[in-house]
Amino acid sequence: MKSFFKIVFASLLSLIIFTLLGLFVLVGVASSFSNEEPKLVATNSVLVLDLSEDFPEQTKSDAFSELINKKKGKVPSLSELIALIKHAKTDSAIKGIYIKCQQNPNGYAASDEIRTALIDFKKSNKFIVAFGETITQKGYWIANVANQIYTHPQGGLEWAGFSYETMFLKGLLDKLEIQPQVFYAGKFKSATEPFRYTEMSPANKLQTSVWLNGVYNSFIQGAAQQRSLNADTLKYISDKGLVQNAKDALKYNLVDGLFYDDQVKKVIAQKLRISKSQDISFLNFNDYASSVAIRGSGSGKIAIIYADGDIVMGKSQNNSIASDDYRVLIQKLRNDKNIDAVVLRVNSPGGSALASDIIWRELDLLKKEKPLVVSMGNYAASGGYYIACNADSILADANTITGSIGVFSVIPNISNFMKNKLGITFDRVNTSTYADAPSATRALNATEQKFIQAGVDSIYNAFKLRVAQGRKKSIDYIDTIAQGRVWIGADAVKVGLVDKIGNLNDAVATAANMAHLKGYSIKFYPEPKSFIEDLIEGYEDKVKTKAIKEELGVESWQSFQYLKSVKQMMGQPQTRLPIFVVNHP
Repeated sequence: MKSFFKIVFASLLSLIIFTLLGLFVLVGVASSFSNEEPKLVATNSVLVLDLSEDFPEQTKSDAFSELINKKKGKVPSLSELIALIKHAKTDSAIKGIYIKCQQNPNGYAASDEIRTALIDFKKSNKFIVAFGETITQKGYWIANVANQIYTHPQGGLEWAGFSYETMFLKGLLDKLEIQPQVFYAGKFKSATEPFRYTEMSPANKLQTSVWLNGVYNSFIQGAAQQRSLNADTLKYISDKGLVQNAKDALKYNLVDGLFYDDQVKKVIAQKLRISKSQDISFLNFNDYASSVAIRGSGSGKIAIIYADGDIVMGKSQNNSIASDDYRVLIQKLRNDKNIDAVVLRVNSPGGSALASDIIWRELDLLKKEKPLVVSMGNYAASGGYYIACNADSILADANTITGSIGVFSVIPNISNFMKNKLGITFDRVNTSTYADAPSATRALNATEQKFIQAGVDSIYNAFKLRVAQGRKKSIDYIDTIAQGRVWIGADAVKVGLVDKIGNLNDAVATAANMAHLKGYSIKFYPEPKSFIEDLIEGYEDKVKTKAIKEELGVESWQSFQYLKSVKQMMGQPQTRLPIFVVNHP
């Protein structure tokens, strides 16, 4: 027995020592990352903007990538990228920007913010050169601001217009004998159409045509202006399919030359007046971010809250706006006397109606204490608009997808599927008439359907009332622009859902003006996790997500994410954007 206890004690002691050593190692590694000295920027440096990077709303790091390849795990946020481009404009060490424009996963509004910053950068008379072996339209959206654009002789430029595609599940549900019992308010609220139809409704086609053509026109006008071309000619080239290869892109002046990578580097070397392209000092934005300090100055303080992802009830999940977490956060900022103003950066397609109202309430209380300004990103629709509508001022990009003021709820009836496909049946005993309602294992009766529709209508009316009060409009007028209809930012300004076109920096400036601040610093919320927290808490999710994503591929992964969101919708009233894009231009 003594021998047994000795073995157990020795094993336990070894485990404790091993754990402590592991913690010391992790702390040491984290310390080495946080204490690294900033690097000096070499004279005559060229910043490299790789558009294949997906620049998030808030700065994020990947602890695993950093461990393997130091400093490569960090991805600058969109606002940080914009600030770095602005800083580079007056940085004597930076002579130009080289854009890798083959792909661009960033949204329309995010791309516009980057594009605007680059146009401003050109005012310094520093050069911008863009190159891609093949160039997508989203890549060209930003790259067309360059002084010269080049593509590979055997590559080319995509010039086919924009396409929107929705996945419809009704046929699958019919085959499985699953009945989606759908309740909605708003004739344009098309988020439930995949369950009800096999194709888009006329109302949905109308709103989709309007916003998609609005985004496309913005793309065409921007390219025409920067390339000194005629917008109608560019549309004609697209409609007739005249650009099929690299030579066609050159023929129609969409690019300036058909070059290989080494030839593009020679062009850059000539601009720097050096003889060898190998001597070019290329600098990516990750390293540039660690080399320069971009801070505000002054006694004032502005808080930026990032509301990025789906709106959900409860505690935080990955990439979500959780009601419990944001309630506590907003309360904290409301009571913090050191915070003079708040900017809410919304990049959300919506989600839970109840969670949206919980967050709306906290923002309404905050607004009574200090200025509240909203900056809209790629999306600020449905629930995303719900939490934004009561701000003192709302700014959006011209191509922000917003509006979608409507509500829906879906209750699946899987009884026939379980009985006819699996041989499973259900029976029940109730103490009251509606004790088991709503149930997924039986059809709703007429009275139960009325109950649920009345609940949806009640939420919709509350939604419209929130918007009417926040935008200082009549509820009758709001009803004419609501109905679940999607608007792009430029049109949202015209109908009064948005105050003006502007980016995050413009929103911060507006908040500072409202708070009468001459100088200010900025703090970002939710506060980012430490290296150790990211390493420990994110391990399972990141490894699992990465493995599944690589196995499925991009389009299948999007479909998988869509099906997951469908599952989350079931049984809960939703204020969610009715958009699922498969063929992204």
